[in-house]
Amino acid sequence: MLDRAFLEGEVTRVAAGLVGATLVVGDCAGVIVETEAYRQDDAASHSFRGPTPRAAVMFGPPGRLYVYRSYGIHWCVNVVTGPRGSGEAVLLRALRPVAGLDLMRQRRGPVRDRDLCAGPGRLCQALGVDASFNGAALGHGRVDILPREAHPDVVRDRRIGIRRDAERPWRFLEAGSAWVSRPPSAHATAEREQG
Repeated sequence: MLDRAFLEGEVTRVAAGLVGATLVVGDCAGVIVETEAYRQDDAASHSFRGPTPRAAVMFGPPGRLYVYRSYGIHWCVNVVTGPRGSGEAVLLRALRPVAGLDLMRQRRGPVRDRDLCAGPGRLCQALGVDASFNGAALGHGRVDILPREAHPDVVRDRRIGIRRDAERPWRFLEAGSAWVSRPPSAHATAEREQG
C-alpha cells in the first residue's frame, strides 16, 4: 500500500509518482504508465464547483477511489490525493497489465494486449471497475496500489480529452511506453524527480 504522506502531497507530484506503481484489483494488476492530475482551481476538474454529490469523494481523505461515468458510457477511476477537503485526484489513464490477463481479455474482448488498459475506460473495463468502487479505500478490500519498485523516466505533457484548462501540463507518462493511451505530444518534456 502507498504511504499516506505521499498521497497527501501536491496532486501533480503524486500523479508523476504514481507512474511505475502497480494497481491491483482482485486478481488483476497492472503497472501504471499514464496519469493526469486534477485539482479544485482547475476548470476541467469535477471538483471545480465544490463538493457536489458527484464529486464529493474528491474532497474526502486521500487514498480513496473516485469513480465516475464519462459521457454516460465508460467508467473512469481516480485516486483522491491531497489534504482532506482539497478536491484533488489523479486520473489513472493507462496500465501495462502484469496479472490476470486472461480475465482482462475476457472482459475487453478481442483486442491487442497493448490496448487492454490503454485509456481510462478500457482500463476500468479490463479490471472490472464500476460505480461500486466509488469511495473504496486503497489497501482495504479489493483494490490497492503497490509502491513502484523502480523509478521510470517520466514525461510531462498536456492533458487530453478536455477543453477547459487543456494547456496545463498535468499528464504524466512512462517515457517510451507502448502501453499509454496516446503517445506524448510535441509539448512533452522530461519530468524531474522531486524529493
